[in-house]
Amino acid sequence: MSSPFVAEIRIFPFNFAPRGWAFCQGQLLPIAQNTALFSLLGTNYGGDGRSTFALPNLQGIVPMHYQQGPGLSLHVLGETGGSAAVTVLSSQLPAHTHTLQAFAGRGGGAADSPANSVLTPSAGAEVYDPGAGAPSPMNANAIGLTGGGQPHNNLMPYLTLNFCIALQGIYPPRS
Repeated sequence: MSSPFVAEIRIFPFNFAPRGWAFCQGQLLPIAQNTALFSLLGTNYGGDGRSTFALPNLQGIVPMHYQQGPGLSLHVLGETGGSAAVTVLSSQLPAHTHTLQAFAGRGGGAADSPANSVLTPSAGAEVYDPGAGAPSPMNANAIGLTGGGQPHNNLMPYLTLNFCIALQGIYPPRS
């Protein structure tokens, strides 16, 4: 591995940080033992700035560029946001209906076969409202509320890798 720049962040597939590197897990480090790294990171990620500073915490999040892109919000270095779980409220959903249709036949007819994209109930099942004619709207109990006010997972698809930051290496030139 070539000599990294101090504070360079790389992704590793290991379950350990290589020599001279540390996991980006928000841990506090002493300034006295890491002056070069502190001069680059400062207290952007935490710490008191007198005796300690923090490394970035990239556990379970997606890093993004700071500043502001065209038509986008301003983001500052070290800012965090988002949520691993979200509860969607009915007030956040646009008004809409679910009009699932079914025919009164009990299967076997060409008009009510699954190939023609309609539901066919099995013998004895009442998945439709038989009083409305054919095709008829589904029974109100067939399509109900779901979620129960519980949060759902909001994580993107992911591959488990570790972000590590170089504690030692070449001090990056300012020009």
